[in-house]
Amino acid sequence: MQNTKIKISLFLNYFVFAILLNSVGTVILQVQTNYGVTKGAASVLEAYKDLSIAITSFLVASYVVRMGYKKTMLSALAFVTLICLAMPSMNSFWMTKMLFAVTGLSFALIKVSVFATLGLVTTGKKEHLSLMSFLESFFMVGVLSGNFIFSAFVDNDHPESKAWFSVYYLLAGLSAIAFILLLSTPLDESNVQQAEKQESTSLTADFSGMLKLVILPLVLVFIGCAFFYVLIEQSIMSWLPTFNKDVIKLNTSLSIQMASIMSASIALGRFLAGLLLRKIEWIYVLTGCLLAAGALVLITVPLTNNISGQTISLLKDVPLAAYAFPLIGLFLAPVYPAINSVILSNLPAHKHASMSGLIVVFSALGGTTGSIITGHIFDAWGGQTAFYSSLVPICILMVLLYLFKKVQPVTGNTPISTSGSSH
Repeated sequence: MQNTKIKISLFLNYFVFAILLNSVGTVILQVQTNYGVTKGAASVLEAYKDLSIAITSFLVASYVVRMGYKKTMLSALAFVTLICLAMPSMNSFWMTKMLFAVTGLSFALIKVSVFATLGLVTTGKKEHLSLMSFLESFFMVGVLSGNFIFSAFVDNDHPESKAWFSVYYLLAGLSAIAFILLLSTPLDESNVQQAEKQESTSLTADFSGMLKLVILPLVLVFIGCAFFYVLIEQSIMSWLPTFNKDVIKLNTSLSIQMASIMSASIALGRFLAGLLLRKIEWIYVLTGCLLAAGALVLITVPLTNNISGQTISLLKDVPLAAYAFPLIGLFLAPVYPAINSVILSNLPAHKHASMSGLIVVFSALGGTTGSIITGHIFDAWGGQTAFYSSLVPICILMVLLYLFKKVQPVTGNTPISTSGSSH
């Protein structure tokens, strides 16, 4: 029962941050209207989010064990509650940047702590892989919910209205609930903290230990996989509302709501992966998924070629392309939780926080890179070319996954040494 309550708490923490982090696509769309910024300028919101995630993870991840996973998560939830409360009264493009910076910083603390905590509440690699997939699936449920929550606050009749900022009062309330639940939930971290004290005696040693992980061949290839996966996912998710509005000609609310199909498909894909990966080798599942994702891009993007210039306001008038393209999330979905679980399962438990920090750092860098590149391609050559360009990192990721499988330890039951060898 104790593990059940902490698992629920982890899921709720992820749910809150899923809404906030993945609102960046909606906010990118809105700030273009509210503040008259270009697509290229709006794309920096992804950088404020992801670079704050990367910097925080890099500097703090190796210290999270010492601070305590629970205390770290409580601090992050408190930061987010306060910034959400401040947002409606200080609405501006500058404040929007600060919101994503604080959200990114807090999510780095949450994600490192959550990933590390999974090792405390699971037994065995299969349970870890399954729970990781379910957790990431629930994250996408949060993204899906966020799209509908934000679209409900948008005024289609007055696009310049800033009334949608009131949504942040609701998000502050959700974050406060998550804080209270976690505060009342016990978490035994004594074994991990004891192991950490035995291995290192200073914060400098902890930080250098995280850096030493990077030289392991398995970790090095994993970093490439994580970077390119998030580059693909965020380049599509962050710009899908704008693609729906500018290319498919949906109104603002429909653009946001139809983008939620991708979130729903990722949630479903990760839920199914949680079941499928118990029975089928992960490399076969992920390879098939990436091939299907590439095929979907080639099939669905051409469907947007002959769309008329009239704005679509009714769901019954939405063209097939708006439904079909976001289904790419179904095939991208299993990749991220699977590779994260593989790398964490091959490290000793007290190294999970440091490894989680590296996961967050390079995932964040991938997200920023993907969003900024896509935004500038969108500005220069249009949304169709921007989304066709996703085929390049999909091909690179397939190659990296096979390298990742090749350098994985032959024995699947023993954590790898962290002294410099992958076996």
